[in-house]
Amino acid sequence: MMHVAFDGGRSLLIGGRWEAASDTMAVISPWSGEALGDVACADAGHVDRAVASAVAGAEAMRALSTGARARILHNAATVLASDADRFAAAITAETGKPIRSAAREVARAVNTLRLSAEEATRLAGETIAFDSVPGGEARSGYYIHEPLGVIAAITPFNDPLNLICHKLGPALGAGNAVVLKPAEQAPLVAVMLARLLLAAGLPDGALQLLTGRGRDFGDALTGHPDVAMVSFTGGASVGQAIARAAGIKRLAMELGGNGPVIIMDDADIARAADACVAGAFGAAGQNCIGVQRIYVHAAVHDAFRDALVARVKDLRVGDPTDPATDIGPMISVDQAERIVAWTAEAVAEGATLLTGGERAGTLVRPTLLANVADDARVACHEAFGPVASLFRFTDLDAAIDAANRADYAIHAAIFTESIRHARHAALRLRVAGVMINDSTDYRLDAMPFGGAGRGNMGREGVRFAMREMSQTKVICFHDASSRHDQNS
Repeated sequence: MMHVAFDGGRSLLIGGRWEAASDTMAVISPWSGEALGDVACADAGHVDRAVASAVAGAEAMRALSTGARARILHNAATVLASDADRFAAAITAETGKPIRSAAREVARAVNTLRLSAEEATRLAGETIAFDSVPGGEARSGYYIHEPLGVIAAITPFNDPLNLICHKLGPALGAGNAVVLKPAEQAPLVAVMLARLLLAAGLPDGALQLLTGRGRDFGDALTGHPDVAMVSFTGGASVGQAIARAAGIKRLAMELGGNGPVIIMDDADIARAADACVAGAFGAAGQNCIGVQRIYVHAAVHDAFRDALVARVKDLRVGDPTDPATDIGPMISVDQAERIVAWTAEAVAEGATLLTGGERAGTLVRPTLLANVADDARVACHEAFGPVASLFRFTDLDAAIDAANRADYAIHAAIFTESIRHARHAALRLRVAGVMINDSTDYRLDAMPFGGAGRGNMGREGVRFAMREMSQTKVICFHDASSRHDQNS
């Protein structure tokens, strides 16, 4: 098991210096229960100092050329790629993500940083045709993108490296400074990444890192008047609290999903079953775009169900450091108990348990349910655990209507060989992305990404996040000597 020492809990990065705090907390392995290391717990006083340093850091970042920002991010990507094994081991240690999945996350994070470097040099404006209306003939000009200033970035535990890169890369590439608050359960990788970025040439003050408990300083950070934008990925209840505390400032939020998949009667059953297993149970189901509800055409329902159950029973559950492991632990015993309770509740209400449902500590056997009531929590809320439910349908529009019932949505999927059915579903599904013959959990780091439905706002995906984290400025020249000047 990996252990990380931070020199007495010096995990707060403020003004380019690592600091301790009067209070610390241990980071616990969800697999072994061992303490991996201590981190400092920030408070409101640390927030004031961090934001003040970030204000100065934002000026330093604004002064850098786009080429200089790109070089820093490319340097960071190169070092991260060369240190991939250590970062993957840290991800596995603090989240329980199987080592194969952790290695894929590191590779994605390298790509995210490189995309950010490339987009930093593409964040350009356009000329404006001021002479397109009468009175504008004597005017010419253009617009540019400028950084907002200080970005507060708040990240979850399930992708503790790549989701941080999805906030830091675009923010820094656009010329902002960032105050980063990583997940309480998984702050160690954030500290490692911050050290790497400083070594890559990031100016002092451009990145502040505050570890600890969100309840102690979250409102002070999100509500700080010098924070120009809050970028948050996490649960809806925390998102609501952030919105209340933030006041009038730019917000970008991804508040979770409840991924529906539609299996048509002409689908490739084996391909669909493989994709649904990977999408539902990867990262122990702790994935905002994971497969949760599977709507199967009656003509193929039983064949698909049998294929899915067989694949789920073959999954290897256990030690996340073992390369043969498919499913590791959930992040905590509380979360594992919640999933088992939701499953038992659905069964008590009439659902059929097809496989799984057992718990040993933080390990939950991958679980499949059928005949689940529409209002069961395991169906109508984001499960964020290794459980999926099967539903039978005969009419595509009825399946789409059922898929659209969730309040929060990110991706949906449909498996079919019919272009007509695929296009129809793609246009009617009320989600931010529709995957055709693929799992809901497919994500390219360059594509726009975010939520649909109540409460979600803004878009990630490097290019799109960079525009969220900047603002336009118009520059207009008035040639007073022009014969077209009409003083208007």
